[in-house]
Amino acid sequence: MPPIERIPLCQLPTPMHPLPRLGPELGIDLWIKRDDLTGFAGGGNKGRKLEFLMAEAVAQGSTAVVSCGASQSNFIRQLGAACAVLDMRCVAATMDAPFETVDRQIRDVPAEGGNLALDRWFGIERHRVADGTWHELEAHAEFLERELADQGEKVYRISLGGSSVLAVQAFVEAGREVGADFDWVVTASSSGSTQIGLAHAFSGSKTKVVGISADPEPEIIDDLLELSARYGDWAGVPALEMEDIIFELDHVGPGYGVAGPEAESALALMAQREGILLDPVYSAKAFAGLVSLARSGRISGRVLFWHTGGIPALFAQARGHSPSGELSGK
Repeated sequence: MPPIERIPLCQLPTPMHPLPRLGPELGIDLWIKRDDLTGFAGGGNKGRKLEFLMAEAVAQGSTAVVSCGASQSNFIRQLGAACAVLDMRCVAATMDAPFETVDRQIRDVPAEGGNLALDRWFGIERHRVADGTWHELEAHAEFLERELADQGEKVYRISLGGSSVLAVQAFVEAGREVGADFDWVVTASSSGSTQIGLAHAFSGSKTKVVGISADPEPEIIDDLLELSARYGDWAGVPALEMEDIIFELDHVGPGYGVAGPEAESALALMAQREGILLDPVYSAKAFAGLVSLARSGRISGRVLFWHTGGIPALFAQARGHSPSGELSGK
């Protein structure tokens, strides 16, 4: 493995504790890993990636960082804060929602609160583009990269969600905060570095990592395998095999960025049983998946729910009704 630099941004290790009401209700020994409490720019797991990515940006003498994401991107929010701390420009291409992952008939009109409001406080230069595909959004970010370079900036480019071998390494190290005492770890999965990093961290142990997808795209599994292969080449470790990657697509709901009834019920269940807030884009869907897996008997024993944060998005997706806090099948 090549030498790795790291800039401390987060308060690590994050807390880990049992969920005394939900565990017995679900028939498992349930714990939670609180990456909502990383403490940087509103919290969330993205700060872990940025400790490594921004160290590389500094090492390269960068003066500006370009990335892309959804309008309510947690990664863009924390990236903007990291750039502010390190005195770099943060330029981001954003769109409300990707066409291929959202039912346009039921998608809410994006609010200007939540992460969008925080982006302004952190001084992010946002370029809002028409909704299209993730690939089109990446292409716009590449255009911004060239434009900034023409202006004389030394640009550090970060792909969608910050997914890279450095991001995977961040979650390999996160896994070391936990140890191998769990039968299962359940987390949200999208661009893949969280799930792949944890899967590498627990490789060879009894612990199995389950990624609950936030996107309705089956081909993501190919991206996960490719990311693991790149990490393996970089770190000098074996890549994961297909059987090492447990990826659940059944809890996406209406599409990326939209919390359907199952996710809303999971959000309410966690709030009303344990006093912990989840976010509607990632962690509520992940917890809905965990509940379903536990109630169906597919997971059992000692289970760790990895809370990835994203709480600011709650304030962009306020609902006009109060969910019951129950999931079907109880």
